[in-house]
Amino acid sequence: MIVITDARERTRFIKFAAVGAIGAAIDFGVMNLLSHRPFEFSLVVAGSVSFVCAVISNFVWNRYWTYPESRSRPILNQLGMFFLVNAAGILIRVPILRYLEPPLRAWAENLLRAPSAAEFYAKNLTLAIAVGVVMLWNFFVNRYWTYNDVDNES
Repeated sequence: MIVITDARERTRFIKFAAVGAIGAAIDFGVMNLLSHRPFEFSLVVAGSVSFVCAVISNFVWNRYWTYPESRSRPILNQLGMFFLVNAAGILIRVPILRYLEPPLRAWAENLLRAPSAAEFYAKNLTLAIAVGVVMLWNFFVNRYWTYNDVDNES
């Protein structure tokens, strides 16, 4: 279990998680829009596009709300750093989307006996797991690299 003992860092993590929830809503919304009719893109394609949409939202919210004192870097430099961290995050995310969804779909089809419902639940559960894993990566790497200009004492 990860424990953040510093009150200021705990507040930042809570804000980061709230921003992540907004990003997750964007992520799930765009993924569901693109992976079902009329578009029907694969989960990897739909999940990758939705990820980029969520990253842009998360960057803006984190720069101006979670870490408002972090603006010592030019916005494009900081956005580049944030995107690099998230690009590594997508390298974690894509295999989860690709390899976890088929067994979850089979499990859901066995449980629900309704292929379209099973597909919906399997895709969303797979994405939820990927979002949770990548959120932990993103918080710690962004905090100590992208936002390392933020003082713990501020």
